[in-house]
Amino acid sequence: MRVAQSDITHHILRITMKPNDYFALKFESERNMKRLMIFLLIIVSLAGAGYGAYAMGYLPAELTPLIAAPAAQDAKADAQSAPQDVDAQAGVQPRILADAKVVPLLRSDLSMAASGIAQSVAIQEGDRVEAGQTLIKLDDAQQRVAVAQAQANLARAQANLDKIIAGARSEEIAVVEAALTAAQANYDKLVNAAAPGNVKLAEAALSKAQAEYNRVVQGPSEEMLIGGRANLASAEAQLNQARSAYNRIKDNSDAGMRQESLAMQQATIAYEAAQAQLDDMLNGPTAAEIASAAASVRQAQVQLETTQNSMPSDIIVMAAQVNQAQAQLDEAKAGARREDIAAAEADVAAATASVQQALVGMRNTELHAPFAGVVATLNVTEGEQVSPGGPVIQLADDTTWEIETSDLTELDIVGITQGKQVSLTFDALPDLELSGVVDRIRPIGQDNRGDTVYTVVISPNKQDDRLLWNMTAVVDFGAK
Repeated sequence: MRVAQSDITHHILRITMKPNDYFALKFESERNMKRLMIFLLIIVSLAGAGYGAYAMGYLPAELTPLIAAPAAQDAKADAQSAPQDVDAQAGVQPRILADAKVVPLLRSDLSMAASGIAQSVAIQEGDRVEAGQTLIKLDDAQQRVAVAQAQANLARAQANLDKIIAGARSEEIAVVEAALTAAQANYDKLVNAAAPGNVKLAEAALSKAQAEYNRVVQGPSEEMLIGGRANLASAEAQLNQARSAYNRIKDNSDAGMRQESLAMQQATIAYEAAQAQLDDMLNGPTAAEIASAAASVRQAQVQLETTQNSMPSDIIVMAAQVNQAQAQLDEAKAGARREDIAAAEADVAAATASVQQALVGMRNTELHAPFAGVVATLNVTEGEQVSPGGPVIQLADDTTWEIETSDLTELDIVGITQGKQVSLTFDALPDLELSGVVDRIRPIGQDNRGDTVYTVVISPNKQDDRLLWNMTAVVDFGAK
């Protein structure tokens, strides 16, 4: 918005004179101007009337100058005595003046992170709050149920993992060992009484080959896939955390040497390894791997049949019993398989994540003040449905103010720099004059009725308790 020359004059007088003197001068100037306008209207009327009388023959032409001359002289004298432009009289350089408003230095529009019914609204407009104070609380019945269910699922998953890791009890192992000892003794007795053979070794080789073939054909178990997906999810979470930490320091000149950069590299490698492991599981075995395993089974089967044909049938039966008892003992001593433990650990990790998510949902039902201030606006009442993202509270710190103007055109802004000293006056407080400094200039102009205007923020050198939000002010930036 452009400022007229007369407005500049009044602003200069306003900031340079005492308030009472300024308003007295302004009143006298306005009264003189009114007198001049009235007098000029009278002269014009008389001149018009005289001319009309002369034109119609009622007034001799020689009397016209007698009427018009005094009026013209009086008009010239009044014009000379009328107040002149203060800038022209004083030789003052044009100044940059701008309308502005008072705004809080710290202000924020607060919103809820979750939807629900406002159970309690602990504040009203105008209330002063402290940082961290609970402002609004939603009905959290559903969230509390979700937390309880998630915690119960976590307890069950942890108990199952503990049981798998603990394995078989010592007394159970002792029973299986006794059964193996008895079977081995009977087998040895029969073998020693019969022709020597290598049935036991042949059977063991066949069992091993068959187990390997089954593993290759069937591919990874569901438990192994769960474990692989859990490992990938954990690696991805760690990568996201590391990436977030790195993004906060990436613009620093030594970002590549910081611990956050190394952590992000390590997290990336771990994620790619977990992804490759899961891909191998999902892709399954190759045709060559299956063919090789099948060939090993056929070879072991032929070897066993050759050996069995040279041994009595009762030895074959006893050998099978020994193998069965040995397998049971190995399983009991070994405890849980690696894939069983991995699956149980994945269940615990998933249950833990569910608990954390439920707790976050619980926390989102409360809105806390991010800083100390005053509630400027309140847009929710108790019992009202609240949607996430919509502003419900406007909070401001009313102890520290700044002055904001968007009244400077592109012709004015070129003469203003950050750190420039300015003077401030306030329409509602004529006795208050503050100095200030240009804190920041927003680099992007805005269109205002065909003019490009820029926003400038001024920090006053001192605060005044009488200032209120959106009070109007005038900023004097000095001469152009």
